[in-house]
Amino acid sequence: MQKIVIIGAGNVGGQAALFLLREGFRNLLLLDVAKGLAKGKALDLEDCASLLRQNCRIEGSDDFALLKDAAIVIITAGLPRKPGMSRDDLLKKNSEILKGLSLKIKEFAPSAIVLVVTNPVDLMTHLVSEVTGFSKTRVLGMGVSLDAGRLVNLVHQELNVPVNNVEASVIGSHGQTMVPVPSLTSVAGARIERLMDKAIIGRLIQHTVERGASIVAHLGSGSAYFGPAAAISDIVKSIAKDEKRIIPVCAYLNGEYGIKGIYLGIPARIGKDGVEGIIELELDPPEKAALLKSAESVRQQIEIINPKH
Repeated sequence: MQKIVIIGAGNVGGQAALFLLREGFRNLLLLDVAKGLAKGKALDLEDCASLLRQNCRIEGSDDFALLKDAAIVIITAGLPRKPGMSRDDLLKKNSEILKGLSLKIKEFAPSAIVLVVTNPVDLMTHLVSEVTGFSKTRVLGMGVSLDAGRLVNLVHQELNVPVNNVEASVIGSHGQTMVPVPSLTSVAGARIERLMDKAIIGRLIQHTVERGASIVAHLGSGSAYFGPAAAISDIVKSIAKDEKRIIPVCAYLNGEYGIKGIYLGIPARIGKDGVEGIIELELDPPEKAALLKSAESVRQQIEIINPKH
């Protein structure tokens, strides 16, 4: 049985464990530095599994030596966004947390594929990659898969069409400079430019960019977790079952799109080896310019989290 470890037993980590349990994964471990939290969540999930008639092993602990033999490690640990806090505000605090976790993963799970969820995810994924020294293909971030799902939802609501008829594309940083791509967003194969005017498209794009902050504002404490957990489960399933599906993730670019040396949200082929290929989309000139701007915003902040400092 593949061992899947979730570091961080808060709302995102706990809900991700539930999604994975329901997908039929049989060997799950929750880790958290808060004594008792991961164990309590694991016991609750055990009861849940029995009610769902799922045979699986679920452990919870604060002992990071249990990372040993992990096939996939999911990092959700870190401080959540608070109302009025941008993803960039989280940068320095969460970078310190993830440096320590990365060293633990490097020590105890040197062969694992690592999926980073902690925000700001583009920068945190870069940090984990640098500290672990793992192959770039084995470290990826959740990134814009969540944002693409949010755009799908908004188009579905606007046009009142079945959600499974909508395909949406979002690339770039998982933050204010993300790039929803209308030219590659469609309903049953028809581009949305044919189905709604530019003003409506502009509004949906803006709502996609602001969706995370809106959820934070309404919750008052904490941030989204159902959506992120669903995105985590989707990516992990493609890795664990070697599905080789195309999923928008935060992946390392080595010249693709004219961008080199950073992690950024783009569609990639996801399989048993992690990121098995980068998909280069045909972007309109304004979309390409927006992607390069998003990349530059990430690049400017990398020096802040340089693990050598």
